[in-house]
Amino acid sequence: MTQQGTYIGKDTTTGGVANEEEGTVQGQAEILQILDNFVESMALKCVVELGVADALNSDPHRHNSPMSLSQIAARIPFPNLDMDRLSRVMRFLSCRKVFNATVDKESGETMFGLTDASKWLLTDNKSESLVPAVLLATHPCAMAAWNCLSTSVAESGACGFSRAHGLSLYDFQSKNYEYKRVFGEAMACNSRVVMKAVLKYYKDGFNDVGTIIDVGGGSGAAVAEIVEAHPHIKGYNFDLPDVVAGAPKYPNVTHVGGDMFATVPINADAIFLKWILHNWSDEKCVEILKNCRKALAEGKGKLIIVEAVVRPKSESLFDQEAQRYDLKMLVLSPSGKERNEDEWKKLLKRGGFSRYNIIEIPSFLSIIEAFPS
Repeated sequence: MTQQGTYIGKDTTTGGVANEEEGTVQGQAEILQILDNFVESMALKCVVELGVADALNSDPHRHNSPMSLSQIAARIPFPNLDMDRLSRVMRFLSCRKVFNATVDKESGETMFGLTDASKWLLTDNKSESLVPAVLLATHPCAMAAWNCLSTSVAESGACGFSRAHGLSLYDFQSKNYEYKRVFGEAMACNSRVVMKAVLKYYKDGFNDVGTIIDVGGGSGAAVAEIVEAHPHIKGYNFDLPDVVAGAPKYPNVTHVGGDMFATVPINADAIFLKWILHNWSDEKCVEILKNCRKALAEGKGKLIIVEAVVRPKSESLFDQEAQRYDLKMLVLSPSGKERNEDEWKKLLKRGGFSRYNIIEIPSFLSIIEAFPS
């Protein structure tokens, strides 16, 4: 027998049976960790909806100094806040280094502060905020699609989203304005974050470009950022006519309506494709690539693709996110996928691009610079 409260450590017995048991216990722990990863996501959603990070950043005179729970509570608009429950959520996220937690020597209170991670949960700096992405990933409509993952794998046909809602992702958005807003804000958020990295780490890649077309550019925000950073470039935003009809005006950017599966109607030195090809099957991607090839200036044009390059054996956090995104595409898209380098190489060759460079940036996306055959 052991005394009450005594902690029993792991068995240090040597031998094959002990090693086998230890491996079994470790396997159990690993499955439980994967199983409960959703708890982190929902805890993030909780503090985002409460505005905890903004509360910690709300007093300019404190210079991000730590706050107690009561000080945080005084800065968020929930008068019936349950302090015990908030403390448990904050303890959980502090253990995962989303927030910093220290004990005040005088009062004995736990004081919470922002970390490099929780700064991405602030809403006042849109270029460095992942709040819209958190709200989309944890939205009930998105979560429902994940519950159909096994069915979409077991039975060919509709993806998880279509099975959950009876409509494709884009048809569903046309009938559900609230989800369309959340989705649109998350896509804009992702674009801002990625474009900041592209412009910083590929800035010399735009030096020899006189004209650039953003194929599938939506509102034109991405190509507008490129021409703002490189005023010598003339930019074109190319998307479906109904998309560009509502696009805002940007200096030195012309909106052009059309269908990328039919033709890219303007010749240019460079074509920009950000997060487009992962939406489509290989056959559809080849159609797009061949049309891009025809539109490039003869002898000197290049394709600038911003997409994930899946590296199955890598342990980096960004590479793990690229792997996750491949399953996200499986759930959200009937034919979309993320691709590894060999798959990109084959796809580019079929589309008329025999040479390519992969340029890594601090993102789960990479820049693939491709040149015509």
